[in-house]
Amino acid sequence: MKVAVVAITRHGIALAGKVVAALPGASLFAPEKFRAEAEAAAPAVVQCYSGKVGDQVPALFAGFDGIVAIVSLGAVVRLIAPHLGNKESDPAVVVVDEAGCFAIPVLSGHVGGANALAVHLATTLGATAVLTTASDARQTLAVDLLGRELGWTIEATHAEIVRVSAAVVNDEPVALVQEDGSGDWWTGHANGRSGPLPATLERFARIEDVDPQRFAAVLWISQRAMPDDYAVQLAGKAIVYRPGGAH
Repeated sequence: MKVAVVAITRHGIALAGKVVAALPGASLFAPEKFRAEAEAAAPAVVQCYSGKVGDQVPALFAGFDGIVAIVSLGAVVRLIAPHLGNKESDPAVVVVDEAGCFAIPVLSGHVGGANALAVHLATTLGATAVLTTASDARQTLAVDLLGRELGWTIEATHAEIVRVSAAVVNDEPVALVQEDGSGDWWTGHANGRSGPLPATLERFARIEDVDPQRFAAVLWISQRAMPDDYAVQLAGKAIVYRPGGAH
């Protein structure tokens, strides 16, 4: 992830040095008037700007996968609001307070990686990651990240992802059918999962073993095409995962 660390005060720039050190390849953006402090905090990776920090946002959105802002949460919301697109293209945005106590994902928590970035920074800085995404707050399954570290691809519409995600976080019965791929998708899950699988998630070895009427949603990990009768019965409430590579 290519990350820009933005700090606008002396104290913030000092903390930014620790943030940059924790993120290989990160760059520090700071006001020109604090160039000396910025170069001391993060030698060789400083980009100083003149004028308002808000004027830098379009370039940061276009040029970076992630933005760590050591700026107040309210100010960051106002700064990025005019530039929001969608969660598939917007960068991950994390706010860290000047005291280094909290790392707060603001934008693109799941798909963009802001939640994972916040957890990493919290671990490095000895801070607390403030995760407000339901699946992360409750340490349950994030359906849009299942198998991501393993190179799996997802076949689902936005509406299907929303519906299935809601079923998971609302503790509705969900069938998880794994016919292919590595079984290490839970312990290797994005943001870390150490507890048991949700009790409302029932596992199956074949899609034909599932009674579609019993479940609010189905997660299907397979390389084959879904049987026609199941495709009809699961329309709108299933996500298909395609494992890649060796399995």
